[in-house]
Amino acid sequence: MTSPFPQTFPATRLRRLRHSGWIRELSGEHALTPSDIIWSMIVHDGEDAKVPVGSMPGLDRLNVDEAAKAARRARDLGIPAIAIFPHIDPSRKDETGSEALNKDGLIPTVIKAMKDAAPEVGVICDVALDPFTIHGHDGVVDEAGYVRNDDTVELLRQQAVVQAEAGADIVAPSDMMDGRVGAIRTALEEGGFSNTMILSYAAKYASGFYGPYRDAIGSASALKGDKKTYQQNPANSDEALREVAMDIAEGADLVMVKPGLPYLDIIRRVSETFAVPTIAFQVSGEYAQIKAAGQNGWIDEERVMMETLLCFKRAGAAGVITYFAEAAAQILND
Repeated sequence: MTSPFPQTFPATRLRRLRHSGWIRELSGEHALTPSDIIWSMIVHDGEDAKVPVGSMPGLDRLNVDEAAKAARRARDLGIPAIAIFPHIDPSRKDETGSEALNKDGLIPTVIKAMKDAAPEVGVICDVALDPFTIHGHDGVVDEAGYVRNDDTVELLRQQAVVQAEAGADIVAPSDMMDGRVGAIRTALEEGGFSNTMILSYAAKYASGFYGPYRDAIGSASALKGDKKTYQQNPANSDEALREVAMDIAEGADLVMVKPGLPYLDIIRRVSETFAVPTIAFQVSGEYAQIKAAGQNGWIDEERVMMETLLCFKRAGAAGVITYFAEAAAQILND
């Protein structure tokens, strides 16, 4: 067909850079590698090697031995770090989450096993009380149901030191209590753990995307009320920058935005404003949606999984915590 336009029209054809695979790769602005991925892992204190999580298809809770094996797989796949989250026997839970301070508890045991198995893989530990409390909140609750900030911070400070003593490379306070980063940094310095890093859940929103995770750690049925009095309002963006600024000033080495995809704008603002390593958390609800839609044949699960992970990089994330870590790293290595 003869074109009605002069041969010089248009002078710029952006499709030329999309014509072939090699030029798309060469001109790509962002790339995803296994070193960008952090493996989000649920561990449990039972004997069973693996326990499926019903609301998260394909995800299992791992016992200590399986977690150690997973650390070796992470090393072999080039995954630099694993973030571990506990599911403990309900009989060990109480009002204040005292099991979080047990030096022989699940998390210290898993840390030691993983570091013995693959010392070159970083271990990130959640500093929060919700997996250990009978009420499912991230702190000490008063008679009115309000989470007491300063009493909670004192317990978090002790919890972080227990994790550092066990060999955690990064402690990650996820509770959203005011002042907890400074308190933890001081406690780590006083305990001789000056090289232990803090990844602050600096912009953690009161989101509906956490439901499957609460099922995974066993707090869903226990949670009384919601967490809106301490987690951020999804309507707010400027507030996230204030939270991040405070945590950096208090000693955070890295900061996190959680959830991930619904908050790409926050990831962009944080990474551009502060120029600190900004981690995105692709949370359980995001994972479950992709898995469910994939299983129903509504989307190409693998393609969407990889696309979402790349989107985090494009938004400015230095790394992504995801339940897809092992599968994504396998694809990238292939």
